[in-house]
This record gives sequence, structure tokens and C-alpha cells, in this order.
Amino acid sequence: MNARDLKTVEISRRDNLFIRFLYNTAPGRIALRLFTARAVSKAVGVFMDSRASRLMIRWFIRSNRIDMSEYVSKKYSSFNDFFTRKTKEGRRTFSKVLSDLPAPCDGKLTAYNIAANSAFQIKGSVYTLNSLLKDKALADEFADGVCLIFRLTPDDYHRYAFIDDGEVVSRKRIKGILHTVRPIACRYCNVYAQNTREYVVMNTKRFGKAVQMEVGALFVGRISNRPLSDSFKRGEEKGMFEFGGSTIVMLFQKDAVTIDDAIYENTRKNRETVVKMGCKIGEKSLRAKRWFK
Repeated sequence: MNARDLKTVEISRRDNLFIRFLYNTAPGRIALRLFTARAVSKAVGVFMDSRASRLMIRWFIRSNRIDMSEYVSKKYSSFNDFFTRKTKEGRRTFSKVLSDLPAPCDGKLTAYNIAANSAFQIKGSVYTLNSLLKDKALADEFADGVCLIFRLTPDDYHRYAFIDDGEVVSRKRIKGILHTVRPIACRYCNVYAQNTREYVVMNTKRFGKAVQMEVGALFVGRISNRPLSDSFKRGEEKGMFEFGGSTIVMLFQKDAVTIDDAIYENTRKNRETVVKMGCKIGEKSLRAKRWFK
């Protein structure tokens, strides 16, 4: 499937009253310090693991219009058990053309070119890769590259996978706070450089050295990555988010990948491209050198 065939959504300026209160008012921003605290996220997580939280499941399915026919049928022990549900076999397939760049997850995708100084701009907020990665030497390696942001919302599948065969170079976890990843927060602060996040640096067979980063969000304190071995396979599950929407950020080096023009065009038009795990979003660049033996 090509990104040109996929749906787009406007990057909405409409948020519920609670979120608008938190980010658009002075009293709300004071309260925001409490709601973004890790202790609050931990308490919400405890409830979401409890049997009582199952009462939320039917309401959540209806309000987010989730098509449950895509998922394995089972009796859920908690809301988090439901939230991290698995799809039926064959519902998230990866392109058989190995030079195709697949999406690592479901989500709403925007694409950005990284400048020579390792900076890029999202919704008026300027980011540097050093602020994102907390590693200047690594950030410099991705100057003039590509940054992809996959924003997961409650209706998405909250498991994610590796995009290619490859080897693990390093892994890092960065403690932070937990803002919502909705566009309203991106207009207020540098969310992706402030939120709790963890990433893996990897050498991939077809797309070179890349970074895959998971970013926590408001009330989503747990990024549940599987234990890493030295190598991984295309389509192999990397981990999952528990409760709520969150974000995956991917970084590629200069001339490693060519992203579908429609995705860039959608981003310029203030639209997100709706993608599913495994669908084609680009391909190996014709200018890419041989990265991996």
C-alpha cells in the first residue's frame, strides 16, 4: 500500500475542555505540573491494571469507534490488557519488497527534513537532535537527514515493530515529564524533548544507521519494550505502549531513505497521513551506500 492511497487528517486545533484548560490558561498550566508528574502517571497505571478498569472498555470502544473485528477475541483482565490487545494474524503485514520503508506502527505521520545544524521545526517549536537524544555526537550523525513522527491516538494499535533486519548499536532511556502529545501541547512546549522517552540506535540492513524512539505521554508512563538481543528482524515486535496515545520518532541519516512525496505534502498542508504498521511510507534511497553486509 502506498501513502498516496492512505487517508489524511487535519492537525486539529480542537481539544477537549480539560486539555484546553491545562494548556491555554494560567491556572491550567499550574495544574499541569501535577498532572505531568510521574507519580500521577504511576497511580493511573495501577488503576488501569486493575479488574475495576474493565468497566471502561465498552465506553472506550464506542467513543473511539474502534473496529474490534481486527483484533484477537478474548476476555480482558483489565483496561491495559485490552489496550495492548493483539491484532489477528495478517492484519498488519509488511511489504514483501525489502527496499520499501515500512511504518513501524499505526499512527498519524508527519515528516521533516533535518537541517545541517541538526535542527528541525514542529508546529512552531524548534528542536535540536541534541535536545531530543541527549547525545551531541550521535545528533551530528543525522544532520541533513529525515525525522518521522508517528502520533498514536486511542483508536490505533499500540504495539510497534522493527522496520528492517539489523543489529543493535546502543540503547538509552531519558527520564522526563509526561505532556500530552496532542498538537496543542506542541504549540506550548517542546514536548518530544521534555517527555520521558527511550530509544535504540541500530544499524539496519537496507536503511543504514537509524534511531527508533518511543515517547511517553500524559498518563502513559510505561513504555514496555521487549528485552533486546544483538540483532532483530523486519516486522519483529519491539514493544508496546500502555494506556493512551503516544509517539514514535524515527531518524534516518542523509541519503538513506526517500519518503513518499505525498507525506511531505500532507505535512506542509498541516495534515497528518494515517498509516498502519507495515505499510509503505518510502523506500531505500537510490543514493544510499551499502550500509550492512
